[in-house]
Amino acid sequence: MASTQESGTGQVQIRFTTKQEQYAVPDLPFAVPAGINSNELNVLLNELLKEGRSDITSVDFDFLVCGEFLRQPLNDLLEERNVSFEDVIDVEYVEQHPTPEPMDCLMHDDWVSAVHVRNGWILTGCYDNTLHIWSKTGTHHLTIPGHSGPVKAVAWVSLTPTVGSFVSVSHDQTAMLWKWNIEDNSVDCIHVCRGHERSLECVSVNHNSTLMATGGWDTLLKIWTTSMLDTSSAASHSTGDSDETEIKRAKVESNSKSHIKTPIMTLKGHKEAISSVVWTDNQELATSSWDHTLRLWDAELGGIKSEIAGNKSFFDMSHSSLNRTVITASADRHIRLYDLRSTEGSLVKSTFTSHSQWVQSVKWSTTDEHLFISGAHDSQVLLWDSRSPKAPLFNLEGHEDKVMCVDWSNPRYMVSGGADKTVRIFKSRHAPSKNGTEGEKEEL
Repeated sequence: MASTQESGTGQVQIRFTTKQEQYAVPDLPFAVPAGINSNELNVLLNELLKEGRSDITSVDFDFLVCGEFLRQPLNDLLEERNVSFEDVIDVEYVEQHPTPEPMDCLMHDDWVSAVHVRNGWILTGCYDNTLHIWSKTGTHHLTIPGHSGPVKAVAWVSLTPTVGSFVSVSHDQTAMLWKWNIEDNSVDCIHVCRGHERSLECVSVNHNSTLMATGGWDTLLKIWTTSMLDTSSAASHSTGDSDETEIKRAKVESNSKSHIKTPIMTLKGHKEAISSVVWTDNQELATSSWDHTLRLWDAELGGIKSEIAGNKSFFDMSHSSLNRTVITASADRHIRLYDLRSTEGSLVKSTFTSHSQWVQSVKWSTTDEHLFISGAHDSQVLLWDSRSPKAPLFNLEGHEDKVMCVDWSNPRYMVSGGADKTVRIFKSRHAPSKNGTEGEKEEL
C-alpha cells in the first residue's frame, strides 16, 4: 500500500454521503482509482443516481473529503491530510453552487469606493465626493453632494417604505447622517459627525441600528449614536435653521442645515490607520488596521478584549454572524480566515489564494456560513466557499480596473465597485432568504 500511496496508482474505497436526501445513493463502499478527480466522481455518482430512477437528470456536484472540496486528485488530498489509503474514505457530495447571473452595470463619474445594499436599494460613494442611490434594477434615483473629500464608506442605518437613513464617511474627516424621504425623493443631512482629526476609512452600524462606529487615519475608533433627534450632550446645537429642506437633486447645505454630532466614546489602541470596523454584536466590535493587527473591543465598557497580530497590513475584514469567524483582505494577495475567540492551534484557520494583486475588500454571505466574495486590485471579484481554499467557485467578471469595494448584504445580490467607475451586480440564483422572500422584496 505504501507504493500505491506514493504513486497514486491502485484503488481506494470510498463511501458517498450527502445531506441532500433527494440525491441519496446506497450507503455502500465503492472501489475507485486512488487518483480519481471530481469530474470522474461526478460521472460515477450520476450513474448511481440514474439506476432505477427516471426522474433524475445529470446534476453537477462538489465533493467534500476531510472537510475540503476536492480540487485535485483524491490521492494528493489524502497524502496532504495523512489519511490512510486503507481506510474507507467518506466522500460527502453537495449540488454545485449555480453560476451567478450578471445583471446591471451602474455607471458613475469617478472611482466607486463604497457600496451597501439594503433590500432593493443600492447606496454608493465615490471619489468625486458624491453619494448615489440606485434601485436594484439599475435606475438612478439621487446624486448627493455634501462631502468635501472622497467618500470611503457608506452604511444604511434604517429603511422603511417611506423613509430611509444612512451614514457616509469621507477623507474630509467627517461622517454624515442622512435622512431620505422616499416618497418625494429628497434627502437632508441631519448630522455632521466631527471628532476625527484625519481621513476616515470605515463605518459600521450595530445590529439594532442604535450605534455606529467609525475609524480612519487618526488610529482612533469612535462610537456615535445614530439618533436623528439627538441634540443632547452627545451633539451640539444646530448651527442654523433645523427645518429640513426639500431637495430633488440632493442640494445639501450641510453647514447651515445640520446639527454637529460628537462621539459618545473614543477607543485608542491601534498604531496605524483603522481600515475596517464591524459590529460582532450590539456591544462588541472588531477592527482591522494597517498596523498588522485585528482587535476585539468592548463597546459597553470601552476597552480592548483581545488582539491578533498578522504579518501584513489589513485592508478589510468581514464578520459572519453564522459561523462567528472573520475573513481579512491584505497586501499580500491572500484572504485569511480567523477565529477571533480561538485559544487552541493556529489563529489562521484557512488561507485562500487566487488573486494576483492586493485584496481590497471581502464580504461574507448573510445566509450561507461557507460563502463569501472578494475584490482585488487585479480587477477580479471572486465567489468563494470556505471549504475550497485552493480555488474560488466563480470569477464574477466585468471590472476593467481595480476593485475597491464589495457587498453581499442582500442575499440575492453580489455587488462590487471599482476604479473603472462602475458598480457591477450579480444575482445569486439560489440564495435562501428570511421568510423565503427577502431577496425578492419589491423596492421600498
